[in-house]
Amino acid sequence: MAKRDYYEVLGVKRDAADDQIRSAYRKLARKYHPDVNKAAGAAEKFKEATEAYEVISDASKRRTYDRFGHAGPAGEPFAGGRTYTWRGAPGRETPMDFQEVFGGLGGGLAGMSLEDILAALGGGRRGGRVQPRQAGADLESHLTLDFLEAARGTTTTLRLQGQDVAGRATQESITVRIPAGVGEGSRVRVRGKGAEGSGGRGDLYIVTHVREHPYFRREGNDIYVDLPISLSEAALGAKVDVPTLDGMTTVTIPPGSPSSRHMRLRGRGVAAPGGKDRGDQYVVLRIVPPPRVSARGAELLKEFEAAERFNPRADVPWK
Repeated sequence: MAKRDYYEVLGVKRDAADDQIRSAYRKLARKYHPDVNKAAGAAEKFKEATEAYEVISDASKRRTYDRFGHAGPAGEPFAGGRTYTWRGAPGRETPMDFQEVFGGLGGGLAGMSLEDILAALGGGRRGGRVQPRQAGADLESHLTLDFLEAARGTTTTLRLQGQDVAGRATQESITVRIPAGVGEGSRVRVRGKGAEGSGGRGDLYIVTHVREHPYFRREGNDIYVDLPISLSEAALGAKVDVPTLDGMTTVTIPPGSPSSRHMRLRGRGVAAPGGKDRGDQYVVLRIVPPPRVSARGAELLKEFEAAERFNPRADVPWK
């Protein structure tokens, strides 16, 4: 019966790269190796795949095969006449006639156990079982965000540089959604964007750093902002506009408000992890006296002091 084309046996194109040929043979070796497959015909299929791999994985022999086919140069076939004994577990030696496997490899892959073959091709076995393919390593990327980007969440594009399993440099641009509420040192996981491995890619962890804001401060999931008010606003009360993460809003300052008073705006803080609840915002009152007082203003302040007779140090603890 005519022999099948080696590329057809392995299921690869004639211009397949070395790693594609190696990967195709690894799959067939796992499937048909006598150590793991006792079905009728499996040994012959393994023999056929091994013969094909031993020819087209060798650059020189591959060129000869591509030019002359199975006949080889001058009409001489690649193979000699050899019989190999498969060394499996005790009592499982299986004689196999690899008469068409050329002898230049001293037996090539034909006399190797599945463990040896997979180890040579980047796999292996432990405890009699084929090792699972290993995912690539997890990677870290550091990202600096503006305060509001971290608080509100944002979408950003990252350019990743790495290596594939063959050691070749790779570049990739990915778009990542940064959830609301990340802080300094938060880690955002992006699945399947880590290093390449035989069993797939690892994960990418984005470590966030946050720039300071001109007037917002963050403590946990709460936001703080200082609000300067005048003497009269503190004494008489007032309505004043203040900034929040969601835009401007108006707060009502009660009459007689002291400096450093905290006014709470519920649910106006940063989103908690998972995006469920938000923290609060605190407006911290700061009474600011005028830098200069006119003569008329001074008179009015003296009249006010005389009328109210208020002593701010009446309850100090050192009295």
